[in-house]
Amino acid sequence: MSENRKIAQEVIEAVGGEENIQSVAHCATRLRIMVNDKEKINQEQVEQINKVKGAFYNSGQYQIIFGTGTVNKIYEEVSYLGLDTKSATEQKKEAVKSGMKFQRAIRTFGDVFVPIIPVLVATGLFMGLRGLVMQDQILALFGMKPEDVSQNFLLFTQVLTDTAFIFLPALVAWSTFRVFGGTPIIGLILGLMLVSPALPNAYAVAGGSEEALRFFDFIPVVGYQGSVIPAFIAGIIGAKLERAIRKRVPEALDLIVTPFVTLLVMSALALLVIGPIFHTVEQGILNVATNVLSWPFGLAGLLIGGLNQLIVITGVHHVFNMLEIQLLAEFKNNPYNAIVTCAVAAQGGAALAVGLKTKSAKLKALALPSSFSAFLGITEPAIFGVNLRYGKPFIMALIGGAAGGFLASILGLKATGMAVTVIPGILLYLNGQILQYILVNVVAIAVAFILTWMFGYSDKEVEK
Repeated sequence: MSENRKIAQEVIEAVGGEENIQSVAHCATRLRIMVNDKEKINQEQVEQINKVKGAFYNSGQYQIIFGTGTVNKIYEEVSYLGLDTKSATEQKKEAVKSGMKFQRAIRTFGDVFVPIIPVLVATGLFMGLRGLVMQDQILALFGMKPEDVSQNFLLFTQVLTDTAFIFLPALVAWSTFRVFGGTPIIGLILGLMLVSPALPNAYAVAGGSEEALRFFDFIPVVGYQGSVIPAFIAGIIGAKLERAIRKRVPEALDLIVTPFVTLLVMSALALLVIGPIFHTVEQGILNVATNVLSWPFGLAGLLIGGLNQLIVITGVHHVFNMLEIQLLAEFKNNPYNAIVTCAVAAQGGAALAVGLKTKSAKLKALALPSSFSAFLGITEPAIFGVNLRYGKPFIMALIGGAAGGFLASILGLKATGMAVTVIPGILLYLNGQILQYILVNVVAIAVAFILTWMFGYSDKEVEK
């Protein structure tokens, strides 16, 4: 019997046997099991299984952390044992029925914005690379000055860095329709209507070179390039409207009537009501966020860097995706990422200290790869497998995150993108900030490592 097959069988036994399992799915790092009775789960037995880096129950699912690559193999073995396997999306829909309303709302929020993130990550990397090649020192290596750079090259980089944000409402409306049960292509077209070239460009209106259209002499109508909330609200209402129309229209007329009425009603509603109202709301949220991030004496970094991973445990951290997207769309930079990367790095520093200090071969084998995973930006193995399990290392990591975040705020670090941190995050700071970025990460890791080594972990305490 292969080792992975044995692990799969041990997992099934530890969560209460096949009769206690509704379905099994997986994401990038975790095996997600929906159970009939969570009281039948033997947490201690699960944690003792080889390759398990931590486990917890959240949002209607029992989530066992195996790490990237390993989880795919365990999932495959589980499927061979005849259990009901589902895609992560299908299982999320079932899990929506369980959990608190607030948790369900946050999970839905994440389902909308998470699929958009990869293209924004790519856009951020393009911005970082453009910032690198346009630096005077880099151009000088090729005997060039900024004015020598081809206009065609600059235009090409502009296509790479601006497209995702210009059509952001289309991406948001598409994803919102998908999550709320509408037809995604209708959502996409509705989103594109919000940035139609026939409307005054939002950036041009903000710059004063164009004026908003006035409907009924008092409703300002502009394009919503780079906007998030108006498209999100329009997507929710549009998906529900489409479903309501489809229920009432005869099947023979559905293909013609449903998309026609949905787009007619929603385009008018989005441009004349939802857009003007929620764009104002969006600007208010953005103003509050930028004010907090600009607090003096590094207070924002201290607070966010110290609390970020605490928020990750609750699972509500997806609400900040929208904030990062707004910051990038409005200012083409993201100071929030610079702070959060310190919180992530610090978890790796604490797990590294545990791994190097412990004499337990099993814990060492768990903690060291978990710390490396955190340095690549994925903290779940370090948090749930090591730091939170032993308590004090997690606290020391929060302190390390606060220290690094404080320094990031003082230095005014700003990423060119989002969603990647620590080592991969270097690519977002190639525009002259790379040394400062490395410094704040080293500080976060060092503080968490030293505090954990001195006060946060000892084998004797764990044995007691």
